[in-house]
Amino acid sequence: MTPSPAQLRLRDQPSKVARLDPARPLTIGRERNNRLCMPEQAGVSPHHAVVRHSSSHQSWVVCDWQSADGTFLQGDRLRQCRPLADGDEIRLGLSGPVLIFELTAPAPAAKPLVRAAAAPQPVAPVVSHLDIGGQQIALDQIRSATVQSLPRHPHIFSWWLLLCLGGLLLLPFPVLFWPLEVVALAGWILLGSRKEHTLTVVLRDGRAQRRSFANRLTALSHRNGIRKAIGQSLEA
Repeated sequence: MTPSPAQLRLRDQPSKVARLDPARPLTIGRERNNRLCMPEQAGVSPHHAVVRHSSSHQSWVVCDWQSADGTFLQGDRLRQCRPLADGDEIRLGLSGPVLIFELTAPAPAAKPLVRAAAAPQPVAPVVSHLDIGGQQIALDQIRSATVQSLPRHPHIFSWWLLLCLGGLLLLPFPVLFWPLEVVALAGWILLGSRKEHTLTVVLRDGRAQRRSFANRLTALSHRNGIRKAIGQSLEA
């Protein structure tokens, strides 16, 4: 089934539209690597939302990406990807710009809703990318994204045990023995609780890109944003 032609129109500037391509998700945000770059719009996050065609829904859908203030469809904040109907309004952030989803007939391209480059550049196909570990990865090359949490100091228990056994030599000297044991215990608890959370993005050619985070929630947020962008389930 051929998807219905569609576009997004900026409500406050109706002459500005962005045409939707079923083969490529339309990423929206302030960063220049978004297909719909809105760098000067208040309330828009670096990677805010994605509009794409869903084969499972047989329709266009909108998904929140990594926005700070949320993405709203017809006034309701998105918790998961939602199908779009002709005339639906998508608001970026609590008081950000409003995009109107429109089903259209084939027509000449209108003025794009993308900031012009500072200097003339060769015309080239626009590809949506993500910055992962300092490398630009095309969305259509990503197969999966996962987060793995591992101890930052995996051998800390062995070092703690060795220090405790060595401290037994100071047992006849309680003034030295007990402070040493307390310090060893505190060090084991402090260092043993630290973990490193690694985001692993597997590409369709089998290669993997990794990025480490100190905070698990941050790693999961990046993972969920990538999964939304490629239409993958958010379940762990």
